[in-house]
Amino acid sequence: MQRVALLLFCLITPLAHAEPDADELAYSLGVRLGERLRDEVPDLQVQALVDGLRHAYHNEPLRLDEARIESLLAEHEAHLAAVPERIERAIAAEKRFLVNEKAKPGVRELKDGVLRQELRAGSGRKPTAKSRVQVRYVGSLADGSEFDESQAPQWFRLDSVIAGWRTALQEMPVGAHWRLVIPSAQAYGADGAGDLIPPYSPLVFELELLDTRD
Repeated sequence: MQRVALLLFCLITPLAHAEPDADELAYSLGVRLGERLRDEVPDLQVQALVDGLRHAYHNEPLRLDEARIESLLAEHEAHLAAVPERIERAIAAEKRFLVNEKAKPGVRELKDGVLRQELRAGSGRKPTAKSRVQVRYVGSLADGSEFDESQAPQWFRLDSVIAGWRTALQEMPVGAHWRLVIPSAQAYGADGAGDLIPPYSPLVFELELLDTRD
């Protein structure tokens, strides 16, 4: 609750001694509040926020009782406080995983920390940065849980895939089958990818390059 009060105070204080157009002032306050909440609560239900703001401002009956409101805000504050600790744990876990993977027999490190292990050699041409590639693949997280696969051949433009794939595929001859370990910085990084891939997740792929075309 204190965080929300401070946020609103910071928004209003710089404008306290000015007399701008009332509509523009309201809009400006909304913009700044929206910008800050976008970073703090990226999945916020904006219409519910507007409803709560309107009900409180006009002293209308609230949808939730005060005890529930205080409980939700306290839970939100606790969640925010735990975020840095979760990030540190995720980064440390990724470092340990990459060190262990790099030490495995037959693993070679490519550019930007991408690790590859050859499961089957290829003898065809290698893609270029602007090529299209036909592949089969299975993607997993570090704990082995599978998040994506395509057993049917799929075509991709090389400039449309994650950086770790671009690095590996430009060194991969057609016909090759590799196991790749891709650091999070060459995949989805600090943001992750929805509910499938958490932030700071290294990715493991079994990837077959079937064909390439310019």
